[in-house]
Amino acid sequence: MNLDGQSRVFAALLPVAGREFAGNEREQGLEVRAVHRQSPSNRVREVQVTGTAEVCCPADRGSVRVSVGNSKDSVNDVTNSVSRRIEYILQAVRQHGVSDKDTSVRRFLHREAEQYHLEAEVVVTFSDFDKMERVRSVLLEKLDQSVCVGTPEFYHSAESLSLTRRRACVSAVENAKQKACEVSELLGQTLGSPLLVREEETKEWRNDDEEDGGRCQGAAPLPHLPRTPTITASSRVSVSFSLRDKSRKKL
Repeated sequence: MNLDGQSRVFAALLPVAGREFAGNEREQGLEVRAVHRQSPSNRVREVQVTGTAEVCCPADRGSVRVSVGNSKDSVNDVTNSVSRRIEYILQAVRQHGVSDKDTSVRRFLHREAEQYHLEAEVVVTFSDFDKMERVRSVLLEKLDQSVCVGTPEFYHSAESLSLTRRRACVSAVENAKQKACEVSELLGQTLGSPLLVREEETKEWRNDDEEDGGRCQGAAPLPHLPRTPTITASSRVSVSFSLRDKSRKKL
């Protein structure tokens, strides 16, 4: 094979079945094309590689809604009754190290016949799920049936989504570089510096929408526990590397 003249070499590599990467990153496949072309000014040897990867990430936030309601003959009485319970809820949350900025309170007062009804809702956001369960246990144990402690709702923060997308892109580039190294070795070349990196396609989906749950690796959840959703982000990139002839020595 003479790479000094006009030539084109095409190669295709199939993915390794079942191969996985740290952080549950999975290679989906790779198409490799080695191209040699000559321009009027200089000769360019390069390998053009496309690669894909997926990254799975569980939810990193959970919120709990605590509802409080009561009815009294006067506005003052019903306000005092509900406010005492709200204050106990907020105190329990603070004692577990939850910041006030992660807590919100809403109230709704209305009248029916001769009774005043006050309904309130406290929403607390957690990044520590163990702490969330401890707070829920305290509220369920200490408060009466006028207080309803809701089931946790899980979601992904904007920071977590952004990190997952970046990890998918970086992993796809790493996979492409690994395969490009193998192809350049096969062709008797040395892989040089990258010439172009382009992300061609990105996708993401919530895995709790799938029939099988689409969970990241780990133990299956108990049926009575709320499911923690996961997000999977995929990326497909195209990368071009320069090639150097192994037989040429640097001066």
